[in-house]
Amino acid sequence: MSIRLPAPPDVTGPDSDIETGSSSSEDDDNDENWDEWISDSISQQECRSLFEKKSLPSAEEALKYDKQTYGFDLIETCGKLSLDFHGRVRLINYIRKNNPTSNDLADLQGTEPWFSTDEYLLPALENDPLIQAASDDWSDSEGEEPTALDPNSRIKQLEKKLALAQQSLSEYRTLISQKLDISSLFEAVNEPSTSKEAEATRPRDDDSHYFQSYEANDIHAVMIQDKVRTSTYAHYILTNPSLFRDATVLDVGCGTGILSLFAARGGAKRVIAVDASDIAEKAEKIVEANGFKDIITVVRGKIEDITLPDGITQVDIIVSEWMGYALLYESMLDSVLVARDRFLRPGGVMAPSQCKMMLSLCDGSEIYKDRIGFWNDVYGFDLSAMSGDLYEEAIIDVVGPDTVLSAPYTIKDLLLSDITSRQLDFQTKFTLKATVERRTKINSFVLYFDTFFTVTGHPISPSTQVKTIQEGEVTLAEVWPVGGKSAPHRRQSQGREKERVTSFCTGPRSAPTHWKQTLFLLREPITVSEGSIVTGSFHCRKSETNSRELDVEIHHSVKEDAEAPAGPTIVQMYKVR
Repeated sequence: MSIRLPAPPDVTGPDSDIETGSSSSEDDDNDENWDEWISDSISQQECRSLFEKKSLPSAEEALKYDKQTYGFDLIETCGKLSLDFHGRVRLINYIRKNNPTSNDLADLQGTEPWFSTDEYLLPALENDPLIQAASDDWSDSEGEEPTALDPNSRIKQLEKKLALAQQSLSEYRTLISQKLDISSLFEAVNEPSTSKEAEATRPRDDDSHYFQSYEANDIHAVMIQDKVRTSTYAHYILTNPSLFRDATVLDVGCGTGILSLFAARGGAKRVIAVDASDIAEKAEKIVEANGFKDIITVVRGKIEDITLPDGITQVDIIVSEWMGYALLYESMLDSVLVARDRFLRPGGVMAPSQCKMMLSLCDGSEIYKDRIGFWNDVYGFDLSAMSGDLYEEAIIDVVGPDTVLSAPYTIKDLLLSDITSRQLDFQTKFTLKATVERRTKINSFVLYFDTFFTVTGHPISPSTQVKTIQEGEVTLAEVWPVGGKSAPHRRQSQGREKERVTSFCTGPRSAPTHWKQTLFLLREPITVSEGSIVTGSFHCRKSETNSRELDVEIHHSVKEDAEAPAGPTIVQMYKVR
């Protein structure tokens, strides 16, 4: 993590105008220079809201936005609580890390234990402009402004402000250096032999690790060869010419650029393909090799940081394949929502437009035997100690349709036009009715997701059934161009036509995808009969140790039927990684 703090202007050097004998006009100039420096240090950087991932042009605009939208005035709160510099920093980082509501913050007393811990001195957001604002703008409250008729007092006051700002920044740099062990990182660069020791102290950078993982060819080969995934995107793009013709399209996390190529072939007039990993370099070569250089522009960088090329500020469609294991693993959806909020025009379309997380009872006996039971007898030895932690890890694997022992329950319905990042941490109650014909032991829950594409971005009808593709089913013939010819377009019907929905399923009843399914094995299997009901709640949130991993907590109990009392509630926690 790099910490860039603004360097204060040199007001005491040989070129400085701050001298005892300065004229009043020179004093005014110095005062203006100081004010300009304070203003520039804040206004030069975009700043994220404290309550969502919306970026504003400056710290001042972010503070104003939070006050107008959430009723929270950061400066007023700091004044009310009489917070010093470090208290202000702790408050900013506490809000960014814990996502409290403005109502929660209204009850702050300034005596909460976290106001005195070092944990919240570490930046929650790299190069946070609000941290800089905490040292710059708010220093005005440290003393009274001198009268305009007293130049000497004004000079002293400006010098005092500068000293306070320099001291606060110096102390903060020192503290952060100690916490992040910056000196060890520098030594690692200059002395490779000590790199292992430095690596042990280096804070984990989830983003760098994540983007590096997408540099290799293999991961892109796996995704492109997933016919369910790739053919569904192709089908949606190439059979909806009225949507893509002459449209401006943004491809978030473009990878090789395959979706951008579909969009260009589908008639888009401009496609901006964005990726933060090194794969962007290959994507540029792929675009040129396929003759779409005039349509597709590849931009290397994070969607949170980039600007669109050629003065483009809004796009008509955002297309992205952001889904991870259990749908939300990798947290790429957060970036797609940033792209939506920054660049999608009003009425624009997200593709996909909706995803549903589905939960079912599952007979994961084969997975249990392979992953856990195996350790009970290894060449006559009991190695079961190796399997204890496996109950704490979600298992990514494929199970067959006959293993599903209840109708699926939608535990999260994500409408991409509306959902916010805050809503991706959630808990949902569920009810699963067993469909077994005889008394059966259930040893797992299975989670998968259904994905839907519409031309309007509106919610699908509740009666809409997801498309399931069986193994060996032809999926590409309808849209795949042969011999360089364009994909065939269906004839438009006369009159108003019901919106056509494109979809695919990653569940056990459909052909396997590279996402497979996510299994949560139970330490204590549950016994059900026909009509038994399993009720509970599903809790999902980003991991505190790695923001791209998930922590899942499942509470469940069993009833023999709808009228019977529920049994004891069992709680089990899992990591999805």
